[in-house]
Amino acid sequence: MPVLLFLIDTSASMNQRTHLGTTYLDVAKGAVETFMKLRGRDPASRGDRYMLVNYEDVPFGIKAGWKESHATFMTELRNLQATGLTTIGQSLRTAFDLLNLNRLVTGIDNYGQGRNPFFLEPAIIIAITDGNKLTSGGGVQDELHLPLTTPLPGSELTKEPFRWDQRLFALVLRIPGNTSVEPEPLGGVPPDDSPITPMCEVTGGRSYSVFSQRMLNQCLESLVQKIQSGVVINFEKTGPDPPPLEAEALKSGLQPWHCCHKLIYVRPNPKTGVPIGHWPIPEAFWPDQNSPTLPPRSAHPHVRFSCLDAEPMVIDKVPFDKYELEPSPLTQYILERKSPHTCWQVFVCNSAKYSDLGQPFGYLKASTALNCVNLFVMPYNYPVLLPLLDDLIKVHKFKPTIKWRQSFENYLKTMPPYYIGSLRKALRIMGAPNLLADNMEYGLSYSVVSYLKKLSQQSKIEYDRLIALIGKKPPSEAGIKVRWRGGGISLAQRRDFIQQLQSLTGDVPTLELNPKEFQGFHLALLNKGLKPQSFRNPYDIPRSHLLDQLSRMRRNLLNTSVCTLRGQDSDQFHSVPIAQMGNYQDFLKAAPQPLRDADPEQPKRLHTFGNPFKLDKKGMMIDEADEFVTGPQNKGKRPGDSSSMPGGGPKRRRCMSPLLRLGRAYTTNCIMTIRILNLDLSVLFSDILASFLGTFLLYIIHDVKTLDFKTVLFYISAAPTQLSFSNLTNLLQNHLPLVESYSLV
Repeated sequence: MPVLLFLIDTSASMNQRTHLGTTYLDVAKGAVETFMKLRGRDPASRGDRYMLVNYEDVPFGIKAGWKESHATFMTELRNLQATGLTTIGQSLRTAFDLLNLNRLVTGIDNYGQGRNPFFLEPAIIIAITDGNKLTSGGGVQDELHLPLTTPLPGSELTKEPFRWDQRLFALVLRIPGNTSVEPEPLGGVPPDDSPITPMCEVTGGRSYSVFSQRMLNQCLESLVQKIQSGVVINFEKTGPDPPPLEAEALKSGLQPWHCCHKLIYVRPNPKTGVPIGHWPIPEAFWPDQNSPTLPPRSAHPHVRFSCLDAEPMVIDKVPFDKYELEPSPLTQYILERKSPHTCWQVFVCNSAKYSDLGQPFGYLKASTALNCVNLFVMPYNYPVLLPLLDDLIKVHKFKPTIKWRQSFENYLKTMPPYYIGSLRKALRIMGAPNLLADNMEYGLSYSVVSYLKKLSQQSKIEYDRLIALIGKKPPSEAGIKVRWRGGGISLAQRRDFIQQLQSLTGDVPTLELNPKEFQGFHLALLNKGLKPQSFRNPYDIPRSHLLDQLSRMRRNLLNTSVCTLRGQDSDQFHSVPIAQMGNYQDFLKAAPQPLRDADPEQPKRLHTFGNPFKLDKKGMMIDEADEFVTGPQNKGKRPGDSSSMPGGGPKRRRCMSPLLRLGRAYTTNCIMTIRILNLDLSVLFSDILASFLGTFLLYIIHDVKTLDFKTVLFYISAAPTQLSFSNLTNLLQNHLPLVESYSLV
């Protein structure tokens, strides 16, 4: 289930307009909706989870988290407003903490016991920003810095704020305000040079510099393709380069394929939809049972590969894991060598007890078709273990000798203890479950296990606390506090400022300003809930309406027909924004409590705001032939139930047609349904029938949604003495060449 988190820039600079007339924030909202439509074409998108974070402080910046529905996500997206600062560092930390909030509870990271690529929760953060300066309460920053302190429990176990299955992509909007005359560059979208770009590259993502709507759509289609289940690994070369091929020249120095920071795809099982694996990637330290703490791990494991050709080793009954590498210079170099029958072993430094490089835990190998490169994850130090297991199966027939057991025990001493669980499962699959003792330790001390359990409980509490705070609005500020920034020279004391004043006024100014004079003051904020008092408060008058306001005030002052002056303009008193004209619920909440009814048994009449003829359709029964016939639906009662039919017969339905309330005494109503063979003859047959019925035919219904155009309905009202229905039947039989079928109700 991939998690798609949108980080939307809501700084005030997002209000700038493009040449299309829309603001950057409108472009960002449209990009999110377009992305969701493109993603919805994939059947795998049914399990997606969408989150929304903006640049507000925690927890008010989390608009949609783990519990919010899709409707809440869309509502919060439409309600975003660009009013704050560009606090992208704090917002990124909030996004990462939100994604990592539940990982210690579920045990995905598996601290101290190896990294399992099949234990993952793939997440993609899509940041949409304008790439302007990073502003905060402390000033303007040139580099992106994420806060070091976080309330997330267990954050000290990982050096970085992100994890290896989380990637950051940034859409930096550079759409100009004027239409560009130069043609758009063709090809791929270049990365941006904003401070967020290095952060994207560290997580395994990238940034896009968007200059037009076409480039934005191209980036969104590229991002949809980036949604892959996998983890990011750092691959680094160790040892000498492989011998060059015949057509390849020897190159010296650092090559692009020597160090790659790419994704390995973790494919889910087609039957269960969940990835299945057997072996972990080893930790970068040897676990010590006497250590009270765990050393912090890096978010992405550093895997070193040796370019010495080795033979791939696979045993039929021993499970292994196979992961495809994302295309990179490393995969291109391996495929160009065209050696599908050789492999390069991979290591993790400091994973062994007495070796800096460690023992091999797998290998890189090109596929037989030479279309991709795969990472095979095997048991730790597999060149020693696999021959032992092969002898156990083929030579000893699962009856090990003493010499074999000694060799196996020597191998166990060089294997990290956290491999015991995976090895026990593999031996059970092979059919030798009794080779390992049940009391073998997993390598973690009691203090570390207790600490991890404590962190899991704290994470659960923090998760519940944050979930309860999501959706609440921030408290309204009483004002802006004036801060004194000490340490610098004030403007009044600068020599160039004094000289500038002297050149303008001609006199030497004497400025005696105390920079601490206004320390602790609060600047009042504009209360948007109060209506403007244009006749009393001049600050409520917009600058563009000054002349019009003078005319209104002159009329108010010189109006002789009124004895007293009005304190507010009548137009402004009754003016309501268009967006709030239909907000009737808030009006009801603000209205005073009505008095109780004199007759409480009388049914209450619901308000019909917006439509005075509004009826409750829950108790209405609509007939396809007559939309005016209504009546209560007897739900839950069988047709033969006598309680629903008082008097021995069905209750007569009330006809709502005003045409039938003519005061005439009629006793028979019927609806005739006639299907005409030919569409062109329907009008002719209607005229024939209308001339026969005369005044007894009330109306003819031609347009019924559930019927086609060949069907004509006639609504007839007549007494039996005035109209003989047998004559009407004879008429239909005489015109059978025109009639396909007919029925009377």
